Amino acid sequence: MSGTRQPGWGLALCRAAGEAGGSFRGLSRPGAAGGSYEHDPERSQLEAVRRARAKLRRYAAANRLNRLGTLTYAGEGCHDAVQVRTDVGRFFRRLRRGLGGERFPYLWVPELHASGHGFHLHFAVGQYVPRSLIVEAWGLGFVHIRLIGDLLVGSTARREARAAAGYVSKYLGKDFSGGGLNRYDVAKGFQPKTEPITGRSIEEVTEEASERMGGPPDVLLRPDEQEGWRGPPSVWMQWP
Repeated sequence: MSGTRQPGWGLALCRAAGEAGGSFRGLSRPGAAGGSYEHDPERSQLEAVRRARAKLRRYAAANRLNRLGTLTYAGEGCHDAVQVRTDVGRFFRRLRRGLGGERFPYLWVPELHASGHGFHLHFAVGQYVPRSLIVEAWGLGFVHIRLIGDLLVGSTARREARAAAGYVSKYLGKDFSGGGLNRYDVAKGFQPKTEPITGRSIEEVTEEASERMGGPPDVLLRPDEQEGWRGPPSVWMQWP
């Protein structure tokens, strides 16, 4: 029948990030809208944060963003979410000039500090940046930068980047008070690409993804087996 989707598994593989995720797709039916949380605002918010964290993790892992930095305002701090965006935009433009002018991937997340000092800014990059250059580019207070190196011996840069993303992602669920502004931002032009994989069974799509990645995933999870899951049968995989 024309326009009818055949049942099967659909997977999106992101090689650069070393992960894949997908779900079982049944026959399409007009008006079908399973998995919706529109009548549960709290759950909708949790799902939005979960999706944002996944996007940040893939971006960080794909671009090997394994160096974490924090920017803090001096004095009474900054409490204006719009001003924060202006300041961080200027910071990265200055940093780019200081590094020779080439575009580079980065991400940043604001934190509205509980002490009342206003916003802190957490960012991740994937290259060595002299602390003196960060201080000069920021120019509004204090800075801190460190390489993620406290993982198990032999950890890859991709794993280090996931750890960095996990750290900054903690602040995505906090009250941003941003008046509709995004809770994070990334450098444009470095979004990782995904490849579609389809199959009749979860084993089939897993085998295809493993072949493309050069080996089986070291993590394979079934989110649909978690309590409260409202979506279709799903799978998530990760490689080192």
